[in-house]
Amino acid sequence: MRFSKTFVKTLRSAPKDETARGAQYLCRAGFVHKELAGVYDYLPLGLKTLDNIKRIIRDELDKIGCQEVLLSTLQNPEPWQKTDRWDIKKMDIWFRTQLAAGGELGLAPTHEEPVVELMKSYIGSYKDLPVAAYQIQTKFRNELRAKSGIMRGREFIMKDLYSFAATEEQHDEFYHKAEVAYKKIFDRLGIGDDTYQTFASGGVFSKYSHEFQTVVGVGEDTIYYNKDRSVVLNEEVLNDEVLAEMGVKREELESTKAAEVGNIFTLKTKYSEPLDLQFTDKDGTRKTVLMGCYGIGVSRLMGVIAEKLCDDKGLIWPAEVAPYQYYLVGIGDKGTKFANDLYHGNEDNTLFDDRDMRPGEKFADSELIGLPYRVVVSDRGLENNEIEVTKRSSGETRKYRAEEFSLKHIDF
Repeated sequence: MRFSKTFVKTLRSAPKDETARGAQYLCRAGFVHKELAGVYDYLPLGLKTLDNIKRIIRDELDKIGCQEVLLSTLQNPEPWQKTDRWDIKKMDIWFRTQLAAGGELGLAPTHEEPVVELMKSYIGSYKDLPVAAYQIQTKFRNELRAKSGIMRGREFIMKDLYSFAATEEQHDEFYHKAEVAYKKIFDRLGIGDDTYQTFASGGVFSKYSHEFQTVVGVGEDTIYYNKDRSVVLNEEVLNDEVLAEMGVKREELESTKAAEVGNIFTLKTKYSEPLDLQFTDKDGTRKTVLMGCYGIGVSRLMGVIAEKLCDDKGLIWPAEVAPYQYYLVGIGDKGTKFANDLYHGNEDNTLFDDRDMRPGEKFADSELIGLPYRVVVSDRGLENNEIEVTKRSSGETRKYRAEEFSLKHIDF
């Protein structure tokens, strides 16, 4: 992308009510545009970043045999009424809309009910199981308070995965595969070292669920952990019974703020029973399908990464997440011409700052936007047969011989 050709401008200041540093940088660097509290537009840089996060998620889920679908956002009340989740008094995050012809629909906050209704057409026998289907889709939740930019929104992008099994053994096998896949996803996103699989409440259908919590100062949750991080608990399950079961003492635990970036639940028959999702077993008997659900907040992840991986100058995107790999700057007539030649053939992975601006302004924007490498081609450098490359994450600068230089050969 040529910077001179995009409508996006970097900003000196963020919206006044944007308090989280990562959220401020996303607005200032032109990744997102704030419509209103909890509602954001994704601009070209932000959309490419979001797509990279989706690509990583898809890659790891496809490896464990999941299949992607896309379900409707508009929701028929009937299945939700059967599970007692349509009542606004019992599930107060609904957005509702009226049909012109009469009647009411909802905007989906999650998709357990509709995915069960879908699977009733495709699961009939034990031979059809196990199966796992996921989607990456916009969700709507009427949150009382939206905060921390895209980390908690009223409209957000979520990956929701649902597993269907004939036996506990089938379910447990897939559940473990999902745990491993999640860890790989967070590693590739650059936050794996500070993201912990955390024991949390399983609600009415299981004793525990597992959350994936990333340590970050603006997080809404408090987690407790022992010295070697082998036990990590959400504050909501911190009691004597759980501590005894986990084999730890309260005084052995430290606490920190964290943001939930994923969760996995054993649902058992919580939704399949009231919606009558059954299969015929080997012996001819009819049995209820066992379920699990596995969520990842895709847009929330982008917000967490921005909040966690930044400094006082701007964002610091991991290589697999960054919208482009190289921020290319030309200085002077010869430097700009050389940079333009480098750009050709590397358009997909390069943001070329070809604006008529002072070098210092371009350098400041490169640090704000946070691509992995800044490549500077200047008249003075070319006189010495040198091109300067700076790694954003470390600040390390190396010089390469101009006559041999290729963006693809940057190796630090």
